[in-house]
Amino acid sequence: MKKKKPENVEEYIESLPQIAQAKIKELRAILKSLAPDAKEGLKWGKPVFESKTILFAYSAHKSHLSFIPTGPALKPFEKELTGFETKKDSVQFLFENPIPENLIRKIAEYRKKEVEEKGAKWYY
Repeated sequence: MKKKKPENVEEYIESLPQIAQAKIKELRAILKSLAPDAKEGLKWGKPVFESKTILFAYSAHKSHLSFIPTGPALKPFEKELTGFETKKDSVQFLFENPIPENLIRKIAEYRKKEVEEKGAKWYY
């Protein structure tokens, strides 16, 4: 039987294992508090927050969460990200560790400001 593809963020979260659900709900709450008026949806099968463009995306994997605010939004925080696995546009947070809320807030606030005040675009 083929697994049903999630149609919204709630279905995406419900489809995850318990540990992933708890962690992703925590990340989602942080992002939602920073962008309460942003529209939530799925793009490329991942949850996103959008205003003028996509602010950030996030996703759950086997052992980690990915927070995807774009590479330009991660650049100013390179030193603070040294203890985390980073990719071109994302940073990974292992399930076994606490979510670094303050760091996520700083990056997300930076990205939101870049989009709203400087017209930054989404690169994915």
